[in-house]
Formats: sequence, C-alpha cells, structure tokens
Amino acid sequence: MEEMKEMVLKKFAEVFGDSDKAKVYFAPGRVNLIGEHTDYNGGHVFPCALTIGTYGVARKRKDNRLLFYSMNFEQLGVIESSLDELVPSEKADWTNYPKGVMWAFGEKGMKVPCGMDLLLNGNIPNGSGLSSSASVEVLTGFILRDLFGFDVSNQDLALIGQYSENQFNKVNCGIMDQFAIAMGKKDNAIFLDTADLSYEYAPIVLKGAKIVIACSNKKRGLGDSKYNERREECETALVELQKEVDIKTLGDLDEAGFEKAASAIQSDVRRKRAKHAVYENRRTIRAVEALKANDVAEFGRLMNASHVSLRDDYEVTGIELDTLVEEAWKVEGVIGSRMTGAGFGGCTVSIVRDEAIDAFIEKVGAAYEKKIGYVADFYVVEVGDGPKGLV
Repeated sequence: MEEMKEMVLKKFAEVFGDSDKAKVYFAPGRVNLIGEHTDYNGGHVFPCALTIGTYGVARKRKDNRLLFYSMNFEQLGVIESSLDELVPSEKADWTNYPKGVMWAFGEKGMKVPCGMDLLLNGNIPNGSGLSSSASVEVLTGFILRDLFGFDVSNQDLALIGQYSENQFNKVNCGIMDQFAIAMGKKDNAIFLDTADLSYEYAPIVLKGAKIVIACSNKKRGLGDSKYNERREECETALVELQKEVDIKTLGDLDEAGFEKAASAIQSDVRRKRAKHAVYENRRTIRAVEALKANDVAEFGRLMNASHVSLRDDYEVTGIELDTLVEEAWKVEGVIGSRMTGAGFGGCTVSIVRDEAIDAFIEKVGAAYEKKIGYVADFYVVEVGDGPKGLV
C-alpha cells in the first residue's frame, strides 16, 4: 500500500501542479462468495472486501470546480465539472460515480461546501464484477466525510452509495456491493440479511486453500445488462406469490414453502427466476453454517450448486463464465467454483487448495483461451478491511 500511496501522490503532483495538502485514501473491491441476485429479493448475501481496490488522492479547492483524473483512463485527461452541475451525463464518463455521491450527500442535507481535485487509481479490473463502481462510490463518501466532517457512519456511506447508483446513475442495484466495501473486515466475510441490514462477521478460515478470482475479460456494465429485467421478473413473481402467501420478499420463503405456492406464478420463466432467489438464499444460510462448522467441502458444494442455479434458473452466466466454472470443476484441488457478481461476463470465484493453484490457473486458462478465443486473468486474493485514510 505504501508503494501505491507514493505512486498516486507523485501522479497527483504531476497532474495538479503539486501535492501540498492532498490526502490519500483507499476503498476495497469486493467479491461475493455465495448469495447471488438475492440482495434485491430480501435474501442473504455473503461477500467480503478484498485487499485490491481504489486509491484516491483528494484536496479541497477554494472554488466550486471539480477536477477529476483517473490513472485507469489517462486518455481522458482531466475531466472538469463543478458543484453547480451535479447531473449525470455521457461526457462525464466515470466521473458520474463520484459526482453521484456528491449529489446524494446534498440530497441527504449535506451539501458539499467547496470543490476539489480528485485523482483515482484502481487495481480492480474494470468491468470485472468486483465492484469497481461501488468502490469508487464508497471511497468518495469516505473522502467527503473526512474532508468536510459530515456525521455519517460507514453503513450510511453504503446506503448513500447505493442511493447515488440507483437515483443518479439509474442502475437498480441492491445494497450488497457498497455494504461489503464500507463494512469490510480483514479475514472475515459479512453475512448480511438484505431485508433488514442485520449482519454478522464470519471468519474466513481456509486452511491450506485460497480464494482465486478468474476474470473472463468479457466487459459488461450493470446498466446495459439484463440486470434490471431480472429484477422486474422477480418483482412480478413476488406480487403473484403474495396472492397465495403472506410474504414481504422472496427471501421470506423456504424451499418447501416456495414449491407449495409456485403455481401462483403465471409464467415458467418467472417461476424459474423466483426459484433461484428462494433456493439461493437458503444455500447461503447453509453455506455460512458449514463455514462456522469448518466444513469447507460443504461450502464448496453449495458454491457449485449456486452456479448451476444461476446458469439454469436465473440464466445470467453465459458461455464465458460457464467455461471458467466447468473447467475449474475438472481440476483436482478445487473445493468450489461459481460465477460471482451480476453475471453476463465478469468473474468467477473459486476456493482452491494451495498446491493446486498453479495447475488451476494453467489448465483453466488454457481451456478458456482455446474455447473463447482470448485470455482470462487470474488473481489470488486476500480478504481485507473497509475504506481508510492512508496517513
């Protein structure tokens, strides 16, 4: 981190003339171990923060101007805006994320009092499904709190980030990504009930194994994927089920309750979508119980079952993610593997025994390139803390 801090400060001085009075910050990316597409269905999720994420350097200005620079999009140069024009626009590109958070703070009665120079550098692959956008949102909120003394908790930062993504960037995301990032804790995943935001930390103790992320390198954006369509299908199925059973969310049902009432759902497609939401929620609850009992093998089996459901019932995987997972399942030493994130590209997450990691990367990588025609990238990751200032 020290190395990254020096690098971003040096770049900030290059771009903005000097780094006097500039402060450095970090917010992690996240990966969801199990519990996919449950977060907007009132179910449980089980994400953890990573040690890779987004670094930011920020400094207050004496005027209302906002000057943004990203080391990940250097070709765009400095993108200029102001506190008087906090509206989404195509030409604003990636700066719609920090601007959305500044707008959301204003909407919550915390008007940003002056402009700033902001430089970002992320070591999360863009479009990978490891939540680079949520990382930027939480980072921006953390910076605003630090620079201007706003009275908000880390949980508030998650909710403000989600609000900005929903209302400013018009992506109907659930709370999981921002929550996992804002509330991250080293060596722990967060068992979160998205219906009421109750949560507990569960230690990730993988004796002799590591979490390996495989990035498909098929770019996807949440807004232009079928994400919103899946939400609508689940919302309609819920309304249909509510005519039969007294539930607030799909997460209120267990498998038996769902099977009993499923005929109330008028379409086969919606029935499959709702089935995934109900069964995935129960899998997530069981997976956390398995982890607490040190039964990593059972946790892996539930990860595998999660992928099958996402492929067959929710239909959000696609050939790239299916190839990565199906090839992973063939490798000895892989405890479990599944797609993670919204799907339609992005990443898989696997738990792999230490001695099998090299073979895993080699075999899965070769099979993927042969079938898909371009390479996948692999990251052996560690579970890290939430956002912080780097003094």
